[in-house]
Amino acid sequence: MDHEVVDGPSMPPPMGHYSQAVRVGDLLFIAGQPGIDLSGSADPNTAQAVPGGFEAEWRQAFQNLQAILEAAGSGLEHVVKTTTFLTDLDNGGAANRLYAEYFPINPPARSSPVVVLPRHLLISVEAIAVVP
Repeated sequence: MDHEVVDGPSMPPPMGHYSQAVRVGDLLFIAGQPGIDLSGSADPNTAQAVPGGFEAEWRQAFQNLQAILEAAGSGLEHVVKTTTFLTDLDNGGAANRLYAEYFPINPPARSSPVVVLPRHLLISVEAIAVVP
């Protein structure tokens, strides 16, 4: 089955040599989205995390995720799996609270490994969604 790279003017640019999203059939695979505002004139090679700590980064990461979902014709309600990469397990409570805010009913499956992220990021989120 062929795959299609998804691109759109409202999507944040990738921070390296990869596709932000790839569609295969009705499935959409979205690369990890950092808590970095990559809109406007931000340089993806040097951009840093939004100020404000974990919650601000989380909200920016999900804003990036939403932009990609919408560009592909999907939305948060069609996400079936996420991986939320955290750098500090102490942020787990906030992550659960914020996850419930973005997915209030029928939340998708989730994995949350604790990792080291580049540029001192606190969160990155990747997703798999259905394109209706």
